[in-house]
Amino acid sequence: MNLDAPSLEDDPKAYLALHELLDEPVADQFLTEREREVRTHTREVVAHEVAPRAAGLDEHHTFAHDSVQALARAGLCGLIFPEDLGGTGDSNVAYAIAMEEITAGCAATSLVFMTQMHAAYPIMIAGSDELQRRYVPGLLDGSAYGSLGITEPGAGSDVSGVTTTARPTGEGWSLSGQKTFITSGDRADVIICFATVDRSLGRRGITAFVLDGAWDGIGRGVPFDKMGMHGSSTAELFFDHVPIPRTHLLGEEGGGWSVVMRSVVKSRISAAAQGVGLAKAAYARTLAALRSHHGSRIPDEATFALAELRGRILQGRLLLHGVARRVDTDPDITPGQIGMMKQTCTDLGFSASVEAARILGPHGDLAALGVERCLRDAKVTQIYDGTNEIQRLLIGRETNRAIKELA
Repeated sequence: MNLDAPSLEDDPKAYLALHELLDEPVADQFLTEREREVRTHTREVVAHEVAPRAAGLDEHHTFAHDSVQALARAGLCGLIFPEDLGGTGDSNVAYAIAMEEITAGCAATSLVFMTQMHAAYPIMIAGSDELQRRYVPGLLDGSAYGSLGITEPGAGSDVSGVTTTARPTGEGWSLSGQKTFITSGDRADVIICFATVDRSLGRRGITAFVLDGAWDGIGRGVPFDKMGMHGSSTAELFFDHVPIPRTHLLGEEGGGWSVVMRSVVKSRISAAAQGVGLAKAAYARTLAALRSHHGSRIPDEATFALAELRGRILQGRLLLHGVARRVDTDPDITPGQIGMMKQTCTDLGFSASVEAARILGPHGDLAALGVERCLRDAKVTQIYDGTNEIQRLLIGRETNRAIKELA
């Protein structure tokens, strides 16, 4: 391989040309004109402002602030939010497409980007008008960073097992406990925290709150050293009798489970889009490296392997877009349908990255080519937003219910 040649990420013109080549007409035919416009706009921003920074963010473990700010300036952080909150009122399909494009350029940037939406969305669906106007616009324009506080040392995918507790006071609640593996937790200006008001109630005790990151009693751990996603930060949060005013309740006391369930639909679209974007990035970087080494005549063995990858990426993209479209049109989409998308697409991101590294042989693990970064970044997508084992459990439950109904 010619390692002295500019990488795909450092050449916006080549980046755009190759990614346009990888667009599939069979998937594009289901997109609206506006959704294709969002893809073109996002890809331009990524090619010039995000992808060129990706390798450096990974190497130096630098938070992707400049890349996220570029996306915010381009109006991309509020795709599924209404205009009166600073959004553009676009479809979930448009959001999924944008996530795929951002991830293909820099997965770590996409993780920070999607966390902004994950923090803003619960406020939009369950917060008062005052909370919405106070916090959502800043998350969408990049002037504030947000975090979603769900996972705890002893409660990950099982949200009903959280032990962080909100005890009633005369003015509201006093919050104490710990969260872990919180994206952007070390710098979050806005924290959506899920806590229990009574552990004996299980999920009926889960309650959602909006916390201002500057409040007294909020502590932050040192960001974890991770295998991938080096341009994003992941940290612990500590709450020591944090006073929460009644006005910062999301929904009703004990209504946090509903907020979680409505929110994970969006977060799992995000993770699934990351899976497709990482598969596409692995494919594109492999193809660029092979062209650099072999010119226009790539060896048959590599061509055959890439052909299989192309088909699998198309399948993943169709599933992603199909489920996102269903979310746009059917509020009763089931957890199993969402789970099939999340599990299949994130498994695709990891397996495609493994295959891309294999195709490149001894060069597959070279940082300069960017494929090994895809592999490292892809692994965590199978874990967060509900592990893929949990997704299989949800799919299996739906299958068993359907079988019982046939009996």
